[in-house]
Amino acid sequence: CPTGALSEKDDTARVLAALNDPAKHVVVGPAPSIRVTLGECFGLPIGTNVEGKMVTALRRLGFDKVFDVDTAADFTILEEGTEFLSRLNGGGTLPLITSCSPGWVRYLEQHAPDMLRNISSCKSPQQMFGALAKSYFAEKIGIDPKRLFVVSIMPCVAKKSECALPTMRGEDGIPDVDVSITTRELDIMLRANHISPVYMPEEEFYS
Repeated sequence: CPTGALSEKDDTARVLAALNDPAKHVVVGPAPSIRVTLGECFGLPIGTNVEGKMVTALRRLGFDKVFDVDTAADFTILEEGTEFLSRLNGGGTLPLITSCSPGWVRYLEQHAPDMLRNISSCKSPQQMFGALAKSYFAEKIGIDPKRLFVVSIMPCVAKKSECALPTMRGEDGIPDVDVSITTRELDIMLRANHISPVYMPEEEFYS
């Protein structure tokens, strides 16, 4: 917006409330780009990779587990590849267009509805992460998925509306991702808690 009238919805309070709720098991998954943009927020040279420091900082904030959304992206790629072969060999609609960007999907809905059938039926990496967390991971650690609170950290504000879609829920009606925040919101949360990734030791994602 040229006049600055539009800004993303601030969901930091929801995340902090979940982190302070002993009944919830809160997990987080940053998108690949966050490990670079976060460093810029704290004055590091553009392009500096702070992956290990970011993981440590997220744990200091109180997240129970820190996942790499790259893994969920791999699942999306496998699903899209399978869908492509199915369409190619079965006479489905081609070309196959990715469903990874909710902003792109919304654009097609509004401006090119005739191409909606070209969009992949696969969930985006964000939603794939949430779905895996509330099924496979919840079963692995023996926790009720309703107690699992999933946070994603994404570079795009359109991810906020994506995780709120009624179609992005499991069979039990539980949303795949509870909250999506931006790099700016993570920056705000870290500063409010006097946590600077610059001075953090490096830790690894949960695997």
